[in-house]
Amino acid sequence: MSATLRPVPATVMPNGTVRLLENIRLPFPAMAMVTLLIEDDTTDMPETALLSQDSLKDWNRDEEEAAWAHLQEAK
Repeated sequence: MSATLRPVPATVMPNGTVRLLENIRLPFPAMAMVTLLIEDDTTDMPETALLSQDSLKDWNRDEEEAAWAHLQEAK
């Protein structure tokens, strides 16, 4: 048995109720997978910057600053 994926826009209410944003008709009951797209308004940082924080944390060390100091403009 193969499955066909058909995205259907919806809103999930705080109580868990799912409301489809378009009318659909199905000839039989169908299983669904809900993916939540949560927008974080607490930061203006792009998502890629947030995701790279862990991989870049080693760069925030005194040794790194000293190694790259010769490329900094004179202050």
